[in-house]
Amino acid sequence: MRLESLPLTADHDIPAPVLTELTALYASNREFHALSGDFPDPDDIRPEQVAAALADELANPEVEVLLARSEGRVVGVVITLARHPDPDDPDPWIGLLMIDAAAHRRGYGKQLAGLVEERFRASGRSAVRLAVLDNNPKGLAFWTALGFEVVGHRADLQLGRPCAVLRKVLGGARQE
Repeated sequence: MRLESLPLTADHDIPAPVLTELTALYASNREFHALSGDFPDPDDIRPEQVAAALADELANPEVEVLLARSEGRVVGVVITLARHPDPDDPDPWIGLLMIDAAAHRRGYGKQLAGLVEERFRASGRSAVRLAVLDNNPKGLAFWTALGFEVVGHRADLQLGRPCAVLRKVLGGARQE
């Protein structure tokens, strides 16, 4: 698996073939989108909705959208945040990690999480955080199996949904 930054056109749009791949990836995760409420109809996720959701992320210079490719196709996407809007929170965040549902249970999620952790570690970060919706026990089980620990509960900043906040210490971080 390799990671690449989300490519953009000169007009800062997502190229049509990449948007098609991302829309298929998002649409494959119907169960998650039904829980999250991120899309009006989790059975009908459209390219323009995915583009709009990613445009909101890309408008923040602290956000990075990375594609995970295996054998040339997009198998996952991860959105990271260098700093949380809360000034008392020193850690970078994983805002979203999503694997194509057809590739679930093949180790891609664990591998992608590890690559993200290594990127943060290499940039001198000592820990990473994320939030899991309270109504997503599968997500919580995934992250705790990877060594993340629940450190609190709060509403998410975008939609006010109840979440568990998890944190993982990244051993061996190199200081810049």
